[in-house]
Amino acid sequence: MYAVIETGGKQYRVEVGTELEVELLDANAGDAITLDRVLLVADGDQASIGTPLVAGASVSAQVVRQDRGPKLISFKYRPKARRRVKKGHRQDLLLLRITDVVLNGKSAAAAIEKIESDAKTERQRLEEGAQRQAAEDAKLAARLAAQNAPKTEAKSEAKPATKADSKKPAAKASTKPAAKASAKPDAKAQTKAAAKPAAKAVTKAPAKPAPKSTTKKDG
Repeated sequence: MYAVIETGGKQYRVEVGTELEVELLDANAGDAITLDRVLLVADGDQASIGTPLVAGASVSAQVVRQDRGPKLISFKYRPKARRRVKKGHRQDLLLLRITDVVLNGKSAAAAIEKIESDAKTERQRLEEGAQRQAAEDAKLAARLAAQNAPKTEAKSEAKPATKADSKKPAAKASTKPAAKASAKPDAKAQTKAAAKPAAKAVTKAPAKPAPKSTTKKDG
């Protein structure tokens, strides 16, 4: 719902929540005022046009603050008379916030509040549904965790027992180093004992008599 009002010799199109600057009225900041000069009120597809005013229509507003408009320069010049007049003017204004538009007892602010309350209740209903769904999901997750807990405990108890029974590194340490220690020293001792005397006997026996016989015959 919107309306067309007249104040200060000007017309303004307003609706609930609109802020506008009008020429100074007899009101202070924070006051609530009623604008009776309503020229038109439209509600959806229906419109009421005044002749010149709409009967049973009014616009409520709240004064936000008093203000002043921009400076306007007025310059008057008369040729050949040496007359020049320069003036400045700042209009006193009032900043209004429209709070309600009423036509034949029907309030636009009440309709907006009803829409907002319906939207709020709808949002609350959705939030409650989401909370209820989250609680059900939490219960289901807890039940599934309770069902899976015994299986995991049984697995954790069985795995250390099998590992303790079948310790392969201990068996390797007990068999392989013993075999290596028993086999390698015997083979080395046998080969060294068999190779060293034979080599000495072969080298010493034919080498010593030959040089002595040759040196004596030559002398």
